[in-house]
Amino acid sequence: MQFFDCNVFFGLPMHRPLMPVPTVDDLVEEMDRAGVERALVWHIIQHDASPQVGNALLAEAIGSCERLVGCWTVLPNQTGELPPPQALFEQMQESRVAALRVFPNSHRFLINSVSMGGLLERMVARRIPLLLSVKRGIEWRDIYALLAEFPGLVCVICDHGCWGEDRMFRPLLERYPNVYIDTSQYLLDGGIEALVADYGAKRILFGSGFPELYFGGMMMALRHARIPDEAKVSIAAGNLERVLAEVEL
Repeated sequence: MQFFDCNVFFGLPMHRPLMPVPTVDDLVEEMDRAGVERALVWHIIQHDASPQVGNALLAEAIGSCERLVGCWTVLPNQTGELPPPQALFEQMQESRVAALRVFPNSHRFLINSVSMGGLLERMVARRIPLLLSVKRGIEWRDIYALLAEFPGLVCVICDHGCWGEDRMFRPLLERYPNVYIDTSQYLLDGGIEALVADYGAKRILFGSGFPELYFGGMMMALRHARIPDEAKVSIAAGNLERVLAEVEL
């Protein structure tokens, strides 16, 4: 079974993670050790310092590594900090970047139609995934409000934890067909089995949260989950491959 991780970063954060990976070479070495074939990655500087600088560092770092797909960070663009949408998409294509992230709380903005409607509408049309970390950068109320305005948005909710979070994300899975959740902190006994039984396997993406968490934790949970083998294959890599294949830059 191959693993395509949707939730990985590299670089040195302000607070030391479990397993620091300063460079892409360090990251790939750890992927090899764990048995992870591919990853959708971002650079921690995109959050801790500057999206513009972090995006550039990411593009440069992954340029020669076909196993890594990039995920940039965006901001409201009224202050002209990033290119307009069409130019941004062209740069994403040139840099092998296929998804975007936002950190509204950390970067001090509201994500809605007023601040980012032009970009979000184009993301819906082009099926560009938006990754949202509950642990880092956005709250559930903001996710609900965002999806109410943009119900067709391809949205991957990451780092949602295991303490009662089902009550938060299950209504979104029911209402919005393009919402996915990652596995990185879903450390719930029988949780994967229950989600597959209720919603099918296609709404779950394997994500480790590395380097703040080990690759192997959720790899083991998925391998030993009491679900069909084809469901495991879909969650481990197939679902993310399908989501990224639908992106039109």
